[in-house]
Amino acid sequence: MSEAEHPDEAISIILVGTSHPGNIGSAARAMRTMGLTKLCLVAPERFPHREASAMAAGADDVLEQARVFDTLQDAVADCRWVMGCTARRRSVVMDEFDPSAAASRIWEATARGRVALVFGRERTGLTNEELQLCHASVHIPSVEDFSSLNLAAAVQVLAWELRRAQLACTSAPDTPMMVDDLPATAAQMESLFGHLAQMLEDIDFHKGRSPDRVMRRLRQLLLRAQPDQREVRVLRGIFADAQRMARLAGR
Repeated sequence: MSEAEHPDEAISIILVGTSHPGNIGSAARAMRTMGLTKLCLVAPERFPHREASAMAAGADDVLEQARVFDTLQDAVADCRWVMGCTARRRSVVMDEFDPSAAASRIWEATARGRVALVFGRERTGLTNEELQLCHASVHIPSVEDFSSLNLAAAVQVLAWELRRAQLACTSAPDTPMMVDDLPATAAQMESLFGHLAQMLEDIDFHKGRSPDRVMRRLRQLLLRAQPDQREVRVLRGIFADAQRMARLAGR
């Protein structure tokens, strides 16, 4: 987040794989009523579309400024904290917040840079692979016998909670931190995970076993820790030394 950027402008609402353009417009309207304007779309099936514009009901500025990405990884690349909205528990183990606590956590995170709140597809939500890009998840506790919540309605619930958290703030966000003290961005974390996976392979850590479970746990461990950029460089230096020693041992 730049020094001139207002905290609520640091919050991006990301919709993944939206199939109905009307839901994009309704989500834009829900955002705009609560002062949120940063909309990102990942691989929408139809956008731009007249139905999206009609359902936006005047929130045209949100649609006009919306950014479209091919993948969620691209959409969150410059974010320092990412939360995924999920309707049900998945195999991905992560911290889970209710809407009120999630909004407070997101608002606090804006002091350290860009933040993303991610919503999945209307029918299937976010995949486990997409959730692995998130630091935490938020669940809206609807009733068990009719738990299906419209995408735009889910956006409205969380946008309202964000607005409520903002109104409850009695002080301005912290003074901007030095760049190296900021949490690593999602793109930097993905590079770290790639390096970690390769290092574990180079030192034969898995001994022929599947690395998937270990990597899922290490991803969540490091995402919870939110290392800053100096710490990421230290970790990568350790990985590089381990790889160098493995190469020497193999000679």
